[in-house]
Amino acid sequence: MACFVVPAAEALITTAVTLVVEKKFPDKAPLQAPRRLSKLLWGGSALLAFEHFWHGEIQPFYPFLTAAQDPESSQVMIHEMSTVGVGMACMVTLAWAASLIFLKVRKPSSSHATVNHSKGA
Repeated sequence: MACFVVPAAEALITTAVTLVVEKKFPDKAPLQAPRRLSKLLWGGSALLAFEHFWHGEIQPFYPFLTAAQDPESSQVMIHEMSTVGVGMACMVTLAWAASLIFLKVRKPSSSHATVNHSKGA
């Protein structure tokens, strides 16, 4: 119904925060990690929106969501957004955080990289 709205809202917030932080601190390196999270969330939301459009749950005219046409369907839609949508947004964020931790743990230290490089030379 409208579960994609929650990850899209999180994507909007992370994109806005990233842009504001990069504008306030231009001398810092670009924030790649939050940009990756935003891309994950935007991509997933777009794919879900297309899937909902494909199944006729999104209309190109007001109220755009077929579930928003009557109060009973609206309650079901809000329940789905609060359960499925929040769950998807949390899972994407946790997967992103786990990938950051994995990359941090697997990243060799500079002294280790130097040792490996000197062994090969």
